[in-house]
This record gives sequence, structure tokens and C-alpha cells, in this order.
Amino acid sequence: MRRLLAWAIVGLHTLFWILPVTAADRPAEPPEDVRLARFFKQYLDEEFRLKPLDATRLGDHRFDDKLDDLSPRARAAWLKHTKQTLTELPRQIDVTKLSASGKIDFEIFRHHLVRSIWLAEHTDPYSEDPRFYNDYISDGIYLPLTQSTLPKEKVVASCIARMGQIPRVVATAKASLKNPPRIITETALRQNRGAIRFFESGLLDLVGETTQKEQLREAAARVRATLKDYGKFLEDDLLPRSRGDWRLGKEKFAQKLLLELDAGLTAEQVLKEAEAEFTRVEQAMYVIARQLWSRTHPGKPLPPDDTAGRQQTITLVLAELNKEHGESANLVRDARATVEEIKTFIKQNDILRLPDPDRCQVIEMPEFQRGFSVAYLNQAPPLDPQARSVYAISPPPRDWDARRVESFLQEYNRYMLHILTIHEAYPGHYVQLEYSNRHPSVLRRVLFSGVFAEGWAVYTEQMMLDQGYGKGDLALRLNQLKFYLRAVANAILDQKMHCEKMTDEEALTFLTERVYQSEGEALGKITRAKLSSCQLSTYFVGRTAFYHLRQQIQREMGDKFELGRYHEAVLSQGTLPVKFLPQVVRARLKEPR
Repeated sequence: MRRLLAWAIVGLHTLFWILPVTAADRPAEPPEDVRLARFFKQYLDEEFRLKPLDATRLGDHRFDDKLDDLSPRARAAWLKHTKQTLTELPRQIDVTKLSASGKIDFEIFRHHLVRSIWLAEHTDPYSEDPRFYNDYISDGIYLPLTQSTLPKEKVVASCIARMGQIPRVVATAKASLKNPPRIITETALRQNRGAIRFFESGLLDLVGETTQKEQLREAAARVRATLKDYGKFLEDDLLPRSRGDWRLGKEKFAQKLLLELDAGLTAEQVLKEAEAEFTRVEQAMYVIARQLWSRTHPGKPLPPDDTAGRQQTITLVLAELNKEHGESANLVRDARATVEEIKTFIKQNDILRLPDPDRCQVIEMPEFQRGFSVAYLNQAPPLDPQARSVYAISPPPRDWDARRVESFLQEYNRYMLHILTIHEAYPGHYVQLEYSNRHPSVLRRVLFSGVFAEGWAVYTEQMMLDQGYGKGDLALRLNQLKFYLRAVANAILDQKMHCEKMTDEEALTFLTERVYQSEGEALGKITRAKLSSCQLSTYFVGRTAFYHLRQQIQREMGDKFELGRYHEAVLSQGTLPVKFLPQVVRARLKEPR
């Protein structure tokens, strides 16, 4: 296992990664920890052999020239391997002999196996979700080209080999897909059109000059023909019979949420806490909106101070602030501008020490990846951490009319772009995952917690403003609270749509009138709720864990509490389940920064 890289400070807030200490200087790991690491590596090697795309995603490029066998027989072999590993884990590893860190890794591994088995036995995306096949078709080529650190010629050769296997993936999709929900097939259709455009021009633009250009061009032409035929299948065959129910149902949702969160919270507890927090945040928004009223509506009387009047005040103030936005064509450029401002603030205020070199690139989201969210952070793979990370922004879809485009731009106005960049990049996902990629445990780097990742990102939004980012601009604060209210509402929407049969009309009213979202953003969120389950709850649950831990430890330490040191202690233990945070953070704070 690779040693966690140490930190060194040169001058004021200037960070350099220094070389790892030698094996001779490194404290010896307990033998059982070494056995666990070896056992996990054996498991991972077999997983990668069975699932080459997972290997690519995680930064192991031994299988970049292969695509997964997605047939029912192959997927049965995946499940068999997972069950065998779960059986062997306690036989091979004596948990009582593990270090404290090793015991956490053991539990993370065990939980991952249990969750994987449950998902395989209770969900069937390969017959119900054509987007799964799109991942193999597009990400299988895009990820090596954008993230592998191998020589370009080798990467391109692997991609050409993979492209030759795309017809097999498409054939499996046609044979396997039965009765998906219509909304999922429609999304897959849009993604397939984006994939065709990628193989028409985007691929060659991405690769640039190469001696393999003609081979690549020919392989891309064959893929386009396959995808055009696949598009006809999706539109003419699958779409008419796409009548499946996207709702998970109350029982399955409750079981899945327990496994996804791994935080000791039931679905009922999450919903109860989210509804209480929703009321609190909306009240805080009203306090800010009331202070902004004379700025946005000079000379007009403040609406009455009752429930309807408070909601009206928030809505009207946000509506005026939303008009301060850029143009669609400049969305990525505007996001890049926020990056430099935010990074400067982080360094000057010792929020934490930023990774150096900075490997995060801000790009326009490829079309074949759109249709799920407006932005994402595609991290450097944990097994190839020298690769770049990508902060991708999605412009409004091509087929939107002017009204929907304006609605979209108002939602991501100049204030909200700052909050989005804080969440996705600095000091949110990008910074957190860079820290995570330097943890010595391969197991912990690979099996990271989405609750931790999303919780940290949401936590940083308020924290940055609390520390002075934006110089007390109330408009920025109101947008931050609105963004956080969205995270709280995500958990409510997640359950009510999947468990309580909330209709699209009810969801739209909730999101536009109570969560203060534009119509375009609300429609996108409704689609996202249908396309996923339980993931929307991770933001609120994770942020709550980070917020409470910060309060507890700051109270315990009193005047000795240092924010930058605390944040580094939080991030230094990898992206692990939040239930372990109190233990590991307190232990780390006993050591030098």
C-alpha cells in the first residue's frame, strides 16, 4: 500500500506534496492488516477481470482494451464471486487482530459486499435501465482518453480495441432490456444521440494528433453505425413498451437506504429530520430576504409577515437576484472565473491546505453524460491519482426553447455559480477526493462513501460564507441557503416520490413554490428522482453528520480549535462512512498537523 503523502509548508499557505517516506522509515503494519490488504487486492483483481470498465474507472488500466461481458451468465458469475468473498472474509481475517484502522477497513469491505449482493438480488438494471449500457459504450472510451496517464498511443490502441466490442454490448442490451420506465428510455435515447455526435467528431477532437487517426476514424464509423441502429431500437421497439414503474416502493426503499447511507438511520428518521430542517432553513431564508427587500424592491411595501407573505417575500427577492446571470455560451468560462476567487480565499484564510499541483479542469459536460445533473466532479481515479479531475458544467440542452433556457440561467445565476463551484471543486468534491486519494489504504480509497463525499461538499457551502467568503453579501447568502434547502428537499423528494406516490404535479409545486426552484431546474430534479433512488438523500444525511461533528469537537477544544487543522483531520482518513468520523477525527487531532 502506498504511504499517505506528507505535507510541507513553504512561506504563507503555499503547499507542496513531498515524496513519501521510505519503507524503512514507515511504522510496520500489524500482520493482520497486511493480510486484509492482500485479501482485498485478490478480490479486486478478480473483480477487474470480470468488470474491465470498473477497473478503468478506478484507474487500473490493465484491462482498458476490454469491455465487460454483460450477459446473464456473466452477471451470475459476478454475484457468485461477491458471495464467496463475503463468506471467506471472516475466515481469512481475524478481526480481533486488526488495528483500529484495519477494523474500519474490514467493516467497510464487509458492508460493500452485503450491499452489492442486496442490489444484485433486488434490482435488475440490465433489464430495466438502458442507461447502464450507455455507460459501457461512451464512458468506456471517454474515461481512458481523459484520465489515463499511460502514453497516448497505448490508450488509443486500447480504445480502438474496446470500440470493436461495442456491438456485443448493444446486442446484449437488445436481448436483455424488457420493460423500463419510459422516462429512463427517453433519457437513454438522448444520451445515445450525444454518443453518436461524440463518435462523429468529439472523439477525434479529444484525441488530437496521432499516428492511429485513420484506425480510430474507421473504428468510430463502425460504432456510429451500431449506435444509429441501436437508437432505432430504443425509439421504435423499446420506447413503446417502456411501461415499467420507476418507483422503488416503500419496503425496498427502506432497505436500500439503510445500505446506501450506512449511517445507522432509518428512512423514517431521515424524513423526520429533513422536514424539521426544511422549516428551519426556510425561516432563515426569510430573515435574509426581508433584509434584501428594499434593495430588490425599492419603495414597495414588504408583504405581510404570515406564512404566505414570508414565502412571497423569498420568491420575489430571489426572482430579482436571479436576473443577474450570464449567457449560455459563457457558462463554463464564468465557472472558471469563480475558481480563482475561491482558491485565493481558501489560501488566505487557512480553510485547509490545497493540493499542489492542481489537477482539476473545468470543462463543458459531454452530451452523452447530460440528462442527470447540471454539474459533476469526475475525480482522478484512486488507483491512478496523478490523472486529472474534471469539473463538468452542462449548458442548457439544445432542444430547449428560449423560455426554458432563461429559466435555467436564472437558476444558475452569478451567485449560485459560486456556490456550485464551492460544492463541486474547492473545497468540496475535488479537494476532498484529492485528500482521499492519498490515504494509504487501497481498500478505503476504492470503496469510498457517497454520504461522506456529498455531506462534505454541502457542509463547505455554508462554512465558506461563515468564514467571510463573499464579504457578507446577503444575496450570496440567500442563494447559499436556497442551495442548502435543495439538499434538504432532496431527501424529502426522494422518499415521497418512491414511497408515497407523489405525482409530477405535486413534486413540481413543491419544488417551485416551497424550494424556490425555477421550473426548468424543478423538472430536471423530478427526472433525476425517477432515474435514481436513495442517492438524493445522501446530501442531507452527510451534511448533518459533518455539521454536528464540527459543533461537538469545537466545543470540546474551545480556544484550541483551529479550523484548517480540523478540516484536514476530517479529510485525512479517506472517504469513509460518516459513522466512523467521531472516532477517527478525534484520534487525528491528537497528532501534529
